[in-house]
Amino acid sequence: MNRRDVLIASVAAGGSLLAARSGAATLAVRPDAELRLWDNHTGFGYEGPQDVSLLDHWRSAGAHYVCVNVGFDMAPWSSTFLAIADYTKAIAARSDMRLCATLADVQDAWRTGRMAVTFNIEGMGALNETLSLVELYYRLGVRQMLIAYNANNAAGGGCHDEDRGLTDFGRAVIREMNRVGMVVDCAHSGIRSGLEAMRLSDKPCIFSHANVRALHDHERNITDEQIKAVAATGGVVGINGLNLFLGRGPSTVEGVVRHIDYISKLVGPAHVGIALDCDPSGWTPPPPESLTPEMAALFEKYWPARQYSYDVKDDYLQPKALPQIARELTAQGYAEKDVRAIMGGNFMRVAAEVWAPRGMVA
Repeated sequence: MNRRDVLIASVAAGGSLLAARSGAATLAVRPDAELRLWDNHTGFGYEGPQDVSLLDHWRSAGAHYVCVNVGFDMAPWSSTFLAIADYTKAIAARSDMRLCATLADVQDAWRTGRMAVTFNIEGMGALNETLSLVELYYRLGVRQMLIAYNANNAAGGGCHDEDRGLTDFGRAVIREMNRVGMVVDCAHSGIRSGLEAMRLSDKPCIFSHANVRALHDHERNITDEQIKAVAATGGVVGINGLNLFLGRGPSTVEGVVRHIDYISKLVGPAHVGIALDCDPSGWTPPPPESLTPEMAALFEKYWPARQYSYDVKDDYLQPKALPQIARELTAQGYAEKDVRAIMGGNFMRVAAEVWAPRGMVA
């Protein structure tokens, strides 16, 4: 059973199914390296503590930081706590990784040769309409959260749904995220809901993993208006490496750099970064004829057929491409300071401005 099949089965059963995975070798990160490789979003769904072995793909690529997804609206909200519990324990058992609460922790991880890790949540459905969970998730390591994952929820609109904007609950969540130090993430969300969130937020916002709609017309990609709006908050767009959002054909370094270059020219290189959204597990959508009616309805809600073709196989740009992206930017004439900013410095700036400096809410 594949990763998202597991999550769908979990929705139907109200529990979670786990699958085993073996470990992999790691490669030390040079703590003195000037170029910090910051991947702002992983693309695999929770199965159990063995998921942490997937992070070896980032370690072996020399990544310095990765933000790991621990929940999304399609899964039961309670499974987010299972993911956090399992991942926290598994990361603590690793000598080459550190779960970080502050930017100072991230920098200390680098000085000691470890890869820094934080968590993210894809959609406010994980709050179960309970505002106090924002602070609890923050204390547990969540540093960014989407408004909605593709479909509408109690907080706001998804990018594949009829977007009516933020609800009263959604507005309260944005204000609470600002208070505790959690980054407001507008990826996967409806245009109106995201724009309203960016106007309401008094801190920089992000699109953690989103590509340019002007280059590839997909509802998951973002418009020039959205790009300009997030830049106006001081925020960043993380370019993902999934072929469905890069354009036709396989995922390539050149395709990622094409989207980076568009945003750099539109709003400046200070407002673009990297978020590969990679799922190294190799998940592919099951054939339509294999789906139960309930599963088919869930797929259509979150991944509507008008936008996701079963004829196109998901192709993820792997973490090993991170250094190649930096080299390609340099080859295309980007200044060294801008390459450093795009590969990590821009998201670091947002973390410095938004995260609570002591990792706990005052």
